[in-house]
Amino acid sequence: MRNKKRIEKRAQDRDQTPGPGPGPGTSLVHLTAPSLSQLPTRALQQAAACSWQEHSGQCLKVACNYCAQQVQLEDPRVRMPLSVDEIEELSEAFKKVDVNENGFICDVELTELFKAAGLALPGFKIREIVQNMDRDKDNQLNFGEFTAIFTELKNDQVAKTFRKAINKKEGILAIGGTSEQSSTGTQHSFSHEECYAFTNWINCALEKDPDCAHILPIDPNTQALFKAVGDGIVLCKMINLSVPDTIDERTINKKKLTAFTTQENLNLALNSASAIGCHVVNIGAQDLKDAKPHLVLGLLWQIIKIGLFADIELSRNEAALLRDGESLEDLMKLSPEELLLRWANFHLNNAGIEPINNLSSDIKDSRAYFHLLQQIAPDGSKEDVPQICIDMSGLSELDDLRRAESMLQQADRLGCRQFVTPADVVSGNAKLNLAFVANLFNKHPSLTKPENHDWTLESETREERTFRNWMNSLGVHPHVHHIYGDLMDALVILQLYERIKVEVDWDHRVNKPPYPKLGAIMKKLENCNYAVELGKSSAGFSLVGIGGQDLNEGNPTLTLALVWQLMRRYTLNVLEDLGDGEAAGDELIVNWVNATLKNADKTSSIRNFKDKEISTSHPVLDLIDSIQPNSVNFDLVKTGSLDDEDKMSNAKYAVSMARKIGARVYALPEDLVEVNPKMVMTMFACLMGRGMKRV
Repeated sequence: MRNKKRIEKRAQDRDQTPGPGPGPGTSLVHLTAPSLSQLPTRALQQAAACSWQEHSGQCLKVACNYCAQQVQLEDPRVRMPLSVDEIEELSEAFKKVDVNENGFICDVELTELFKAAGLALPGFKIREIVQNMDRDKDNQLNFGEFTAIFTELKNDQVAKTFRKAINKKEGILAIGGTSEQSSTGTQHSFSHEECYAFTNWINCALEKDPDCAHILPIDPNTQALFKAVGDGIVLCKMINLSVPDTIDERTINKKKLTAFTTQENLNLALNSASAIGCHVVNIGAQDLKDAKPHLVLGLLWQIIKIGLFADIELSRNEAALLRDGESLEDLMKLSPEELLLRWANFHLNNAGIEPINNLSSDIKDSRAYFHLLQQIAPDGSKEDVPQICIDMSGLSELDDLRRAESMLQQADRLGCRQFVTPADVVSGNAKLNLAFVANLFNKHPSLTKPENHDWTLESETREERTFRNWMNSLGVHPHVHHIYGDLMDALVILQLYERIKVEVDWDHRVNKPPYPKLGAIMKKLENCNYAVELGKSSAGFSLVGIGGQDLNEGNPTLTLALVWQLMRRYTLNVLEDLGDGEAAGDELIVNWVNATLKNADKTSSIRNFKDKEISTSHPVLDLIDSIQPNSVNFDLVKTGSLDDEDKMSNAKYAVSMARKIGARVYALPEDLVEVNPKMVMTMFACLMGRGMKRV
């Protein structure tokens, strides 16, 4: 208390005793944000009351009892006084903008701030600002100089957005809920960095798509992204970018959109996203129409991530990443994130650099990235691929942000400057750095299959992919990347039992990770035994010859046998109670399909789910048009004698049309062409549910 009074008295005395202002060339003693926030309130008030008088050169200085030095709160050129609130606001702002926490703001940090404010100034303009305000000519801004910039903008029309941008620099923005429940005060936060990164990715990916010309480019410095996805076109395009041919382009409504045709596009996007493994249970078309940021970003991240991870599999000579004593099966058990880390460390090891343990804190200084880029850059050995020599001079840059900017300039030479800004690297944004590294891997894997090894690995079958996507769409945890390896402890299977209304005793019968080093296999096996037990007893599945050990060892045939029965039960549960109390089954579905077709005066019919007529997709398209009249454009449907190409064209159209009218279909066009009875059943069951308004 005594110190506080002494400081306040000293401040008052200085205010009453004019002194010479700082002359030309006088260095300001910089005040860091933490020390400013610790100043006594009275001293802050005195500082706020001060404005430099040009005729006398007066400027108040306040002694800080924490750093024991005199600090100047305002640049001598500043004419406008700052309020206490503004000074406190600026102290917080300085900490947010000063990402590397060195007490100064460099040109890169200032560039990020202007971008966030919607003032995407060119580099020379930023450098000009720094040069004009940087009184001690150290190419960075201390707190006093930062305050001067703010004050000069204070009466400018851009000041408001500048201040808003400062508050956004923490990266998390809060949006009040608009639903009836959320109107009581619920807020959903979203990441400005993610919005910026995803917007740029979309702009780049769809730049040449004429169907998106009315929307692109989307301004990444605003929240325009959330409105841009509202008609469903961008979402459909991004889904096809991640998993090609998921959506038949003929089914996307593109011109003269109405509320109804927009709804159809959003149905198509959401149901197609579910089919490729996105968890969209809590996202509706209206949420996307309403441009709810947290839901839009959540969906976009799932779609983008699926696309980035699609090629991170054992098909690109990843056997080079095997360690001594490992088999391909061991490598298959790694998640895409783990495989990316293994890949990065493989190249870092070749460069003689220490390995990294994560894509957050370990990459903040950009040094690992520099060496990774140098290792994967084309060396000129491939025909028509010129050599690119990475400029490593940025490693000598002392400032983390400038080093990150230099690194990203080199990544740009590889066509890989995506997802992260210098600030995202320095702050260790794990999600965006993961996307950055995945993009590097996809474009420049730089792996060669080891010599003297003739390893071959079968790629994921269509059935396995369908089951895996179905599981992931239900939001199981952990995410299923490899259907056999990720089911070995049965935790995902047990979650699926809950989805089909089979009670699971999580407290007494289920072992949860982390598993002990000794006995881990036994703990997982106990879970698998329990899963088989539930299937036979509570679920009533036919599991003859299937034991817990089969699941634990990843037996493909027996594992899929159980998963199929889970998927079938889940699908039929949608139709329960529709058969006058009888359980929904094949006969009930077939009868409903034929009755619906007949009532709509359609000529198609099916005998069962093996009917060869299904290969033409005519019964499916007729059923869709019966459920939602005039929805199918029959001018696009191939008729007469059909070859395989014609059948595939019809099947693609049928699957997308089913999703467009609101059916959450997991079957693929190939399932219809080949008349796969299992998946054909799910197709008709989902359409039946849609027709009865149950899904």
